[in-house]
Amino acid sequence: MKMHLSKVMFVALFYAFLAGVAPLLAYGQLAPTFYDETCPNVTSIIREIIEDTLLSDARIGASLIRLHFHDCFVDGCDASILLDNTDTIESEKEALPNNNSARGFDVIDRMKARLESSENCPGIVSCADILAIAAEESVVLAGGPSWAVPLGRRDGTTANRALANLSLPSPFETLDEIKAKFTAVGLNNNTDLVALSGAHTFGRSQCQFFTNRLYNLSDCSTNPPPDNTLNTTYLATLRDLCPCNGNGSVLADLDPKTPDGFDSNYFSNLLVGQGLLGSDQLLFSTPGADTVDIVNNFSANETAFFESFVVSMIRMGNLSLLTGTQGEIRLDCRVVNGNSTGQNIMLVSSI
Repeated sequence: MKMHLSKVMFVALFYAFLAGVAPLLAYGQLAPTFYDETCPNVTSIIREIIEDTLLSDARIGASLIRLHFHDCFVDGCDASILLDNTDTIESEKEALPNNNSARGFDVIDRMKARLESSENCPGIVSCADILAIAAEESVVLAGGPSWAVPLGRRDGTTANRALANLSLPSPFETLDEIKAKFTAVGLNNNTDLVALSGAHTFGRSQCQFFTNRLYNLSDCSTNPPPDNTLNTTYLATLRDLCPCNGNGSVLADLDPKTPDGFDSNYFSNLLVGQGLLGSDQLLFSTPGADTVDIVNNFSANETAFFESFVVSMIRMGNLSLLTGTQGEIRLDCRVVNGNSTGQNIMLVSSI
């Protein structure tokens, strides 16, 4: 059940206004039309590169939206996650939640290079806005909703690996711990949390992030099961894929039903104990949690999920912005302008 584009955009802007995140009011320098005169083809350029990459990498869309998420949770949406190590910068790419896990940096590089070589666009489009547009286009290309992305962010000039280690939600945390991290960055800990978690409706995760649910890791025993919220048939499937003490980088579908489509199956999976990550299943399986009713609603009503997801993405994309003359427009997303000394340009994810 897909929403008509105009309805999605209307609902998104209406609820964003009510929540105090309407881009033209709450953030006067952000607007979906920001590049209309200076780089009018920015979205089509980014979309073309995603489409081309999808031909050989079915999970790139999920990887790109994850980059935007992991960027915004650390000092706001300033593209700090894209910066490589230098003599003065400790890259967020090597923070525990990102190291050998976050990916798609080479695709962002191609987007930036294409924009820098396009008419009217050199030095115009920020890396932070590239991430925001790429996230939206990735959702659309996977069958999800579209929205008018507020634009006009500028890029930060430093990274914060220590904060990345502290601020990014972990699949091993309790629901209360995850809620606290959403609240800390300015998101709400119920609807925003559940809606944005719905991005796990496509993409993959490595075995190392959920084997603690499959085995008692101290001795690899399976009795008693370490996580009784897992569907027993699904548990057996995951154990076949991820043997105890096996290769922790083996990939599993976050959504076993439609792994490359953006839909509400993620929530339907939670209802039957088929959430891959512990942090996902907790949304439904934590007794008395206010997230349970939201999961039930999104499972039954894909339109409601799409509407809430759009609103939450706009809200997240407006966290702690740099605008106007703040920050800079990076010419290379991996390095601060005028400082290429000591950069590790080849630092990329291993998967």
